Amino acid sequence: MYTRFGTTEEMVIQTVEENNATFLLAIDSTGLYMTTPNYVGKQLADTNRYSAARQNVNERLRALGLNPEELWANNQNLIKSETVSAKKVNPLKASKRGSKA
Repeated sequence: MYTRFGTTEEMVIQTVEENNATFLLAIDSTGLYMTTPNYVGKQLADTNRYSAARQNVNERLRALGLNPEELWANNQNLIKSETVSAKKVNPLKASKRGSKA
């Protein structure tokens, strides 16, 4: 299930151990981020997904011996997006509306 602000199980790439704490490495359309298990699969907004701490994820991954560019390239298929359907406009009617003014 797609969630705009939360983290789903499909977004999680792998678990990461850092300073005796377990994080989950996840991906979305903005890039990679590290979150905690208590946000995954819940209908809660994931504060780790939209926080300023996300900016240093690449450095943290390199320090752990992981390649963030390779992880991003290999897991882009996990990114889900939901398109907003807009009302379709008939171009002929739209041009007639403009000429009536």
